Amino acid sequence: MGKRIIQQARGHGSLTYRSPSHRFVAKPMHRSLDEKEIKGVVSGVVKDIIKCPGHYAPLAKILYEDNKTSYIIAPEGLKLNQEILSGSLATPNPGNTLPLKNIPEGVSIHNIENQPGDRGKFVRTSGVSARIISKGKGKVIVKLPSQKRKEFSQECRATVGNIAGSGRVEKPLFKAGNSYYKMKVRNKLYPRTAAGAMNATDHPFGSGRGGPTYGGRSSSIAPKNAPPGRKVGMLRPRRTGRKK
Repeated sequence: MGKRIIQQARGHGSLTYRSPSHRFVAKPMHRSLDEKEIKGVVSGVVKDIIKCPGHYAPLAKILYEDNKTSYIIAPEGLKLNQEILSGSLATPNPGNTLPLKNIPEGVSIHNIENQPGDRGKFVRTSGVSARIISKGKGKVIVKLPSQKRKEFSQECRATVGNIAGSGRVEKPLFKAGNSYYKMKVRNKLYPRTAAGAMNATDHPFGSGRGGPTYGGRSSSIAPKNAPPGRKVGMLRPRRTGRKK
């Protein structure tokens, strides 16, 4: 009897495939939206800049004027003891957070909310930024780092500036050991054996059975409710036949 393939083991949810969130310092996000931020501005001070194992970008610890503390993604140029502002009346300077409707077109932004008040969902990794292309009818068009254009509500908040850590991908890893530790800190499965390099008992493509040279599995349609692993090498369209 064959063994479970990686997709099946991952679906079981063991610790091998879970994110080690207990190692992470905090989840960076905007402060909770309140009336003071909607109608005015809230000031805060950068108390510390840290490196969190769960994030490629550095995080900044912010102490706000109401004595509440939160962590944000640190933009380039942010300094200790620097004052940052959050609110509709904030100036569009690096590190400040304000609604998209109050940010000029062409300004670099990051940590954009998908819905007003969700505290940031888009553009959050190191070295990236987005730009506002156009505004109108309560919506704002933003060009994302992937070059795709996405429409947001003008009330969604974003932080001004480029995220720090832009040179991360330029430094080579040099050896597999560095890749191992890079993956280990986030509990990623590494190294991962190719399906065709496995034994026949470990994967349907094992012993070279997956490629056309070896006469791979037929392209028949897998059952609709097939579990992970059952669909390997087969087609699984969302529907068949004409639209009704």
